[in-house]
Amino acid sequence: MPSPFPGMDPYLEGSLWTTVHFGLSAEIIRQLASKLSARYLVLPAERFVMETPESVAITVADVYPDVAVADAGEVLPTLSGNGGIAVAPAPLKLATVLPSPVPHVTIEIRDVAERQLVTAIEVLSPTNKRSDGREEYLAKRRRILFSTAHLMEIDLLRTGERVPMQRPLPPAPYFVFLSRSETRPMTEIWPIRLNEPLPVVPAPLLPGDADVPLDLQSAFTAMYDLLRYSRAVDYTEPPEIPLKGEAALWAEERVREIRARR
Repeated sequence: MPSPFPGMDPYLEGSLWTTVHFGLSAEIIRQLASKLSARYLVLPAERFVMETPESVAITVADVYPDVAVADAGEVLPTLSGNGGIAVAPAPLKLATVLPSPVPHVTIEIRDVAERQLVTAIEVLSPTNKRSDGREEYLAKRRRILFSTAHLMEIDLLRTGERVPMQRPLPPAPYFVFLSRSETRPMTEIWPIRLNEPLPVVPAPLLPGDADVPLDLQSAFTAMYDLLRYSRAVDYTEPPEIPLKGEAALWAEERVREIRARR
């Protein structure tokens, strides 16, 4: 069954996002590969970002090993050279919070002759939009913006900070940003409402070559069908990332219609 939403599905913004990130990136690569001339390659480039939660409530279910409490009456054997003083064991042991590696994929269009990066396409993840992961991403972003490569950023997440702009962005849940190397700092922006399909956007290439159209809705739909998200998502419950106001009412109506058809 198709998604009950005409464009981005807000039910995929939660715990399923990593699969969406990889699945959508793969569909974008597949679509572009069929449209690019023999002068270009489109390849995935994977990296890992170390992320530490900004605020963590530690419970038994959060970390491992589980909480261990020592017997307060237990005394370690006397150690030589310590003057016969018994050393008490720590009464409580907890696992500390360690940074965890989060995988990211960048879609790279390169020219065949020089392997020069022509266009980088980023499907943004939560780690790109918060805390240390945001700083890492902004540093990478700056390197691209100071190069001759184009940069496309696809932000299909309502939470987290948007990419920095000199003026406020219009209110919209989702965006596509395109920074062409020859027109910086001006950026082409596609605000996307919840009730509309994802747009067809241009993927720029080297001077003299026409842009290649990238149909984001087609890529999203292919990913949704291939990975069978209709079976993975529980549309009987609200989305993990809550909607508010009229958007919540509209989404509830869409979900009710799809449940009735099923």
